Amino acid sequence: MAKLILIRHGESQWNLENRFTGWVDVPLTEKGRREAREAGEKIKSIPLDLAYTSVLYRAIETLILALTSANQLHIPTYFNKALNERHYGALQGLNKAETAQKFGEEQVKIWRRSYDIPPPADKTDLNPDGYTESLKDTAARAIPYFEQEILPKVVSGKNVIISAHGNSLRAIVMKLDNLTKEQVLELNIANGVPIVYDYDGERIVKKEILS
Repeated sequence: MAKLILIRHGESQWNLENRFTGWVDVPLTEKGRREAREAGEKIKSIPLDLAYTSVLYRAIETLILALTSANQLHIPTYFNKALNERHYGALQGLNKAETAQKFGEEQVKIWRRSYDIPPPADKTDLNPDGYTESLKDTAARAIPYFEQEILPKVVSGKNVIISAHGNSLRAIVMKLDNLTKEQVLELNIANGVPIVYDYDGERIVKKEILS
């Protein structure tokens, strides 16, 4: 029986500061590093074969710390921006509470929690290309990569770990758990808490959250 392990990165500096992070490369806090190490301890008994992560430092650092704690830092690791966090457009770097005061809580909730409405795409210092993504846009890159590159490895019997982000992992869990777009909006994935899926061939037979 193969295992698929999903881990959202540990607390980042901008998680701590309550800022929209998106594709901005911020480091983990000391708490985030501790969460990553603790995640590794929780999966220590699982012999891992492959690791996947985004190209953002907080996910990479989480993976390195978790694998080090699990004594499995040697496994092959693949990096791909398809697993990056959702791009928050012009909101990147802004404090969430201050943004709600400026635009109204209801508007910010729509930007954060709607499935297919992206944040504003204005050009800023942290978003010079004026890019932005909805959760639907994030799913459109994360799910195909997962289905084409990662899931076949699990189906073949490999134990695989993915270290990524709240929204890219929400998209993957949406696929795995057959969630509707309304259900996925209520899904929260905690920092540094492994989610373990057991596969019997092509079928999920168990899901466990190692909180």
